[in-house]
Amino acid sequence: MADEVIQNAVDTAAKTAAVRVKKPSPYIWGVGRRKTSVARVRIKAGTGVITINKRPLDEFFKLDRDRMAVRGALEAANMTKVYDVWASVQGGGTTGQSDAVKLGLARALLKVDANLVATLRERNMLTRDARMKERKKYGQKGARKRFQFSKR
Repeated sequence: MADEVIQNAVDTAAKTAAVRVKKPSPYIWGVGRRKTSVARVRIKAGTGVITINKRPLDEFFKLDRDRMAVRGALEAANMTKVYDVWASVQGGGTTGQSDAVKLGLARALLKVDANLVATLRERNMLTRDARMKERKKYGQKGARKRFQFSKR
């Protein structure tokens, strides 16, 4: 009786251990942040298609500087036509979002090839821009601006 209980426990543990094993993902992930924007970027070997929030890059980012910022990491690594890119971006405005995608993409490329550190770093692709909006202070109109002072 006790042997059966022990055997059942061993069988159950073996089944749950087999279930917990994760399959290796074909995707490589990178997370980028800028101001209040957060971008989760994943890349996979492909033809160079860039999709952001389920829309093509040119449709999502209307400004050329934003599109060039996103493509910059791939161009710096000479991998424009090597990887397909999917990005999910939330928060902030277009410039913050494009910079967040740029950082996430650079970090994902770094996981693929660690030799790209020098190339990406000299182009400032791996530096997280920590500048944020300054908070409003109490007793003032804004972060720095005061209410009008009247002496009399």
